[in-house]
Amino acid sequence: YTLETLTVTDKNGKEVKLTEKNGKYAFTMPASKVTVTATFMDDNTMLNFFVDVKASDYYYDAVLWAAQNGITSGGIGNGLFGPNQPCTRAQIVTFLWRAAGSPEPKSMSSFSDVSADSYYAKAVAWAVENGITTGTGDGKFSPDATCTREQASVTFLFRAIGKLVDSKAEFSDVLTDSYYANAVAWAVENGVTNGIGDGLFGPDNSCTRAQIVTFLFRAYQGK
Repeated sequence: YTLETLTVTDKNGKEVKLTEKNGKYAFTMPASKVTVTATFMDDNTMLNFFVDVKASDYYYDAVLWAAQNGITSGGIGNGLFGPNQPCTRAQIVTFLWRAAGSPEPKSMSSFSDVSADSYYAKAVAWAVENGITTGTGDGKFSPDATCTREQASVTFLFRAIGKLVDSKAEFSDVLTDSYYANAVAWAVENGVTNGIGDGLFGPDNSCTRAQIVTFLFRAYQGK
């Protein structure tokens, strides 16, 4: 185990300032009692990849799985995964492509906003070849646009690895004739998502990088 967080609070719950030197921590003792709280990360595994993913985070297992399988290699740089950053269309397609083993596309795509030397060029071409995406219209893919729950968490995933299911997802904001209705039903049946609560799926809600990787993790566990 390795130390992950260390906090000291006084009797009122106010945090006491800590100083660290050579792995040892010190603080000035207040007049009242203090509470020292420490959390530990199992065998330093995650710290081999990212420093901003804590053992207590709901997405810890998903990010570790993705990192160990090269799906999120590199993160956003500087040892960071960026869990709360919005996930772009380029990123989700790249995650899916890597999860599939980074297959070589037969030809490159012709989107005007996807340069041949971009990190996601092969991923986008593969996604088009496999019917995962057709772009956003007008010959564009919109790589930097933030993914919504309807686009990424279910539709892209469903087209990549999903199968039609007999059930219907009962969400008041998912019409039965919407293009993503089958994808949502598959996602619910396979434990990828249960919606956002109150009988809603939240199709237009943006997805963070942590959410996307969690959807991927759940989808591949149930594959």
